[in-house]
Amino acid sequence: MKASLRRLSYVALVVAVTQIVFGAIVRISGSGMGCGNHWPKCYGRWFPPLDQPNLVIEWTHRMIAAALFVALVSLAAAAYANRREPSVGGRGGVLRASLLALAMWPAQALLGAITVWLGNVWYATAAHWLLAATLLAALAAAVMRAGGLGGACARREHATARTARGAFAGAGIALVTICLGGMTAAYPGANVACSAFPLCGPGIAAAVVPAGRVIQMTHRVLALLLTLHVFGLLWGVSRRREAAVVVRAMAIAAGLIVVQIGIAASMIALHLPPVLRSLHQSTGALIWLTLFAAAYLARMASHAVADPAARDVVADASAQRTLSPAAGAAR
Repeated sequence: MKASLRRLSYVALVVAVTQIVFGAIVRISGSGMGCGNHWPKCYGRWFPPLDQPNLVIEWTHRMIAAALFVALVSLAAAAYANRREPSVGGRGGVLRASLLALAMWPAQALLGAITVWLGNVWYATAAHWLLAATLLAALAAAVMRAGGLGGACARREHATARTARGAFAGAGIALVTICLGGMTAAYPGANVACSAFPLCGPGIAAAVVPAGRVIQMTHRVLALLLTLHVFGLLWGVSRRREAAVVVRAMAIAAGLIVVQIGIAASMIALHLPPVLRSLHQSTGALIWLTLFAAAYLARMASHAVADPAARDVVADASAQRTLSPAAGAAR
């Protein structure tokens, strides 16, 4: 497989992660209506005067979405041009994953427009984020099918189907938890419904908006369950000595969860400003991405080696590593 295709998949993934991070900043800073009720233009202009912080944040978010579209088209075109290569075309290939991500972009853009037209209501915001997370997963799958993010290693290592199922369950819990976190930021009164950590405390708006308290506490309970689940999975895969790339991904997810707990506690205790509060949702997105990658890598490893395309990808990666020192010596 051409290295250029792997690089393009990485670029598209990085742009998608950047867009989700800016989406978190948009939600936390209340910049969702920074361009008024205009879409895709901003107050009727493609390039408005950048004289208001909320306008700058929302406009930047839209520009990153445009850059993501360019990256997705480039990736899909490159995959189509190389569709006859192993692990590019056909089932389990890069082409299908890249086309899926590209097909999601118009739906994501339309949902963003609906969110603006509805006045940035919480349920449209949550749906917008959920679709963005799904697109992120499709791109991560494309990268791993291209041999990146440990995909090449997973095809020559061993993992059980049990590990794959457990990791996918963890990714599902993470996705629901983060969606509830987005609702906490967007639902009126939910972000101030609890004044303590890890317990809720009295809360500023608990009596006025009891639903906000329910949303925030459900978010915290699911976060606790996710923590226990991930650390249990990490212990299990380490004890069974499964694929090193899967163990590494689970360890990264566990580390991110520890960081996330620290951020959550700091948000309550230190009353962090909105920009820093967006770290909470951004880290949550990284946890989801890492857990999905761990699950996908475990699935690849559990189906590995019998697949001729998998052997070709591994052989290609090994050949590149072998030729690199020789090429350097020749120079």
